[in-house]
Amino acid sequence: MPTQAIEAIESGTGGKPDASVIWLHGLGADGHDFEPVVPALRLPAGLSLRFIFPHAPVRPVTINMGMPMRAWYDIAELGGARQDEAGIRASQAILERLIERERSRGIAAARIVLAGFSQGGAIALHTGLRHPEALAGILAMSTWLPLDSTVAAERHPANASIPIFLAHGSHDEMVGIDRARRSREALIKNGYAPQWREYPMGHAVCEPELVDIGIWLAEVLRAPST
Repeated sequence: MPTQAIEAIESGTGGKPDASVIWLHGLGADGHDFEPVVPALRLPAGLSLRFIFPHAPVRPVTINMGMPMRAWYDIAELGGARQDEAGIRASQAILERLIERERSRGIAAARIVLAGFSQGGAIALHTGLRHPEALAGILAMSTWLPLDSTVAAERHPANASIPIFLAHGSHDEMVGIDRARRSREALIKNGYAPQWREYPMGHAVCEPELVDIGIWLAEVLRAPST
């Protein structure tokens, strides 16, 4: 596992948090990218969460002419024909470290949600399906299932029934909706039951999506009635 410190932004709702959402940004962004969305989730007042928005490492990205930027792994071409397996697994190790840090802060694995947008969503899916303790859920937005051919052999039974929320823009110009639908079908083929939502948008996030995510988070984290 990497030994370097993991930089992250944190924010919270309510008092002492008893659950955590680790939310990974997309290519070229950083942890600040999704920090402002927390109020838009309209979470119940009684739900006390810690949101962690980590920064991806800076690395050269092939499709951007090798320019160094924050990325969870390299992308050689759009469409995913060639996947950076080493980079994906290195970011899996980073996310595992973040999970372990939350565990050391008193958060049970069953109270941790892995979330992410685009590249970040891919790492959330990849890691959550393989994690050896049952997690609260996986939120994957505008993304795909990486290394899908390895899921059957590598998935962990602890998360065989993990709640999964997939959200995608029907006009996504970066990650086509057909690719996202194939990822959904791959999950179903492997025994998962993802919730699926499509929104009339591109490679982005919209207000109705955030409201739906807030409802889903309240469900999987068993928010008290308000």
